[in-house]
Amino acid sequence: MALKTPEEFEASLSHRKPKVFMNGKKVENILENPNTRTVVESNKASYRWALDPEYSNTMTCYSPLINDTVNRYTHVSSSVEDLVAKAQAGTFTAENLGTCIYRCVGYDAFHALASTTWQMDKDLGTKYYPRFLDYLKMVQTEDLSVAGALTEPRGNRMKRAIDWPDPYLALKVVEKNSDGIVVRGAKINISGAYACHELVVLPQGAKTENEGDYAVAFAVPSDTEGITYVCQYSPYSAERELADSIYELGNPLFGQRETAMVVFDNVFVPWERVFHCGETRYSGKLVARFARTHRMTCGGTCKVGFMNQIIGACKLIQEYKGLEQVPHINEELTEMVVLRETGRACGLAAARLGTEDPTGSGVFLPDELMGNVSKLNISNAFWRVMALAGDIGGGLVVTMPSMKELNNPETKQYVEEFFSFGSDQPTEDILKTHKLLQHWTAGQHGVGTWHGAGPVMAQKIMIQRITKFDHEKNLVRKLLNLKTD
Repeated sequence: MALKTPEEFEASLSHRKPKVFMNGKKVENILENPNTRTVVESNKASYRWALDPEYSNTMTCYSPLINDTVNRYTHVSSSVEDLVAKAQAGTFTAENLGTCIYRCVGYDAFHALASTTWQMDKDLGTKYYPRFLDYLKMVQTEDLSVAGALTEPRGNRMKRAIDWPDPYLALKVVEKNSDGIVVRGAKINISGAYACHELVVLPQGAKTENEGDYAVAFAVPSDTEGITYVCQYSPYSAERELADSIYELGNPLFGQRETAMVVFDNVFVPWERVFHCGETRYSGKLVARFARTHRMTCGGTCKVGFMNQIIGACKLIQEYKGLEQVPHINEELTEMVVLRETGRACGLAAARLGTEDPTGSGVFLPDELMGNVSKLNISNAFWRVMALAGDIGGGLVVTMPSMKELNNPETKQYVEEFFSFGSDQPTEDILKTHKLLQHWTAGQHGVGTWHGAGPVMAQKIMIQRITKFDHEKNLVRKLLNLKTD
């Protein structure tokens, strides 16, 4: 069976030496740094669940590509049932991690690459599709964790890349030879790539005919020479570094989502790992197919799982404080459930209405309209859920003292008495639950949800492009026996 154990996964990372910087200092060991360690733990969990009989049906599937059981996050959907299982896995991982499963962007990129390389070969006579399948076979056989990268710094949005003073604000091919290509530039806001085995790169957006050097997709090992990771750093990063125990933190083991700018400084990519190079009219197809897949993931699966954590914490706080019969609290909880279920319904609808695209490719993608609606819906819903959670949690969510006060003999008695709310629950548990809500409502998740998988305007633009209104107009024409077309 092509599945690594969690221990094998961690051991495989110990042999890699990615060049990583955080807070102005080099990270010497991603397994030991408290912030990069959270990414390792998140990925490690996906290997543990795959081998657990209780969760293996969610986290694994059969791959005809290698005739073996593989981790679902290395699979390309070949049916509606696969898409539904993909959606269910997204919710499962999110509600158990409370942060990113750092393999999901790579997972969604596989779908875009499989469908588009198949189409390029069919239309142009290229040989990308078998090349990609060989790569995917390797990923599945070795059970590799794969991150994905699209977003770029970019220059003046009113100009094309070829007109920017700095041509490397989008990733660019700077050399081609008989062995492969050399690329230079950067990708930004990339989740957890330094703690994955591989990094799959897609173009940021559609390209014009004279932007061929920017029309590139490929895969490289995460520690390839010339790649540098410049990591995010926030008050939550500092808090984790200073914590005596991870259980002082809102999400003890898995933390906040960790991202980095990934710099490509003349990175060599062999041809067998290049899946798109210069075919400008297919760059947009890669991006659109990725987006419809990833927007289902972000909109209808992972944020649903996050909402489950938030609702659970709110319900516990309601019980700790004896507020079970308070009408407005119950109304707020009900509203949160409705928002969660609406998000889940959009995600499942995108999966259930999924189709083979292109026809004959064997690759199933979520319904494009519902995928975009799913993400657009959740962007607003998640802000609302956080607001409701803040109301239920109360001021303590942002004013609570350090958990260290429970170990301070001068303050321990006061904290235990006055933050127990007369409950028979341990004060430590009450504070931990409020800290979890602080992690959600006062953290980075609102903006992250708004912009992840593309900002809200991107979904609105796509919905406007793909909605034609012919069916709706024809209904009215038929109903009213209108004479005009």
